[in-house]
Amino acid sequence: MSLDYAVLQAAAQWFAVMKSGSVSEADRQAWHDWLAVPEHARAWQRVEQISGRFEPLAGDPFSPVASALLERRQPNRRQALKTLSVLCGGGALALACGAVPWRSWAADQRTAVGEVRNWRLEDGTQLWLNTNSAMDIAYDDETRSLSLYRGELLIQVPAERRPLVLRTAEGRLQTRDAARFSVLQRDGSTQLSVFDGAVDVQPAGQGGSRTAMRGQQVVFSSRHIEPDRPVQAGRQAWTSGVLLADNLRLDEFVAELARYRPGFLGCDPRVAGLRVVGAYPLADTERVLEVVASTLALRINRRLPWWVSLEPLQHGTGA
Repeated sequence: MSLDYAVLQAAAQWFAVMKSGSVSEADRQAWHDWLAVPEHARAWQRVEQISGRFEPLAGDPFSPVASALLERRQPNRRQALKTLSVLCGGGALALACGAVPWRSWAADQRTAVGEVRNWRLEDGTQLWLNTNSAMDIAYDDETRSLSLYRGELLIQVPAERRPLVLRTAEGRLQTRDAARFSVLQRDGSTQLSVFDGAVDVQPAGQGGSRTAMRGQQVVFSSRHIEPDRPVQAGRQAWTSGVLLADNLRLDEFVAELARYRPGFLGCDPRVAGLRVVGAYPLADTERVLEVVASTLALRINRRLPWWVSLEPLQHGTGA
């Protein structure tokens, strides 16, 4: 469930207050009252989740509060999931939720946030693995098999007698001929961009099948394949360490840039429709933010060191 931008920003502001070391009883009560709204409690959990990558929260007296509030509001479903997890050792729970995070943790190949890697396989296939990605490789005498669990992969496949099969959470992709394509695992969908050759798309459910040709981009879920679109011009640029924006909406640009840096990076809805043009180095996302803010006359709001937003330039302030 997506969270409103303003609610997320309020949660980050409350987090800064509660971590300031000078919290009054009035502040504590106001924070507790604010958390009583379910959406606020979910936003607080999101901030906590992100903060956990930067500072230890063990022993923090505030961390369990949002979880406890949500727990009281939906005890039946949560208790059922807990029971299922205990009975099935967690495996059935992961499958029921459509996610198996342990596969990402134990994957053959992984990249950290901001890291891009490339290598060549035994059959001559060239792979590029984008930021915060994880995949497995399993070749045998009959099939060249890849599994993408998280993130994005660009692959240059040579023609060979064995088909190449790439699985994602939503289905499988297959090609027998030489091809070059990228696959991006999103939340609940897979995005395929074909730069050369042809790739067969087969959703995991009863979603039909389709062959995506050179120059086509296809997004599919486990049960549905969306109409194809032309491939985005900059979809391969990350392999060279560049984020290419060709008249891209600011909110889309920020969402893409956020993949290459830790923490939260957001965009105020009031400026989301501004357009970004240019080639930006992914190795220095701070510099990219400064350039974009200056070019579009925006303000960089840092509520926390790891919680950053691009917002309208307010009177009397600078970016």
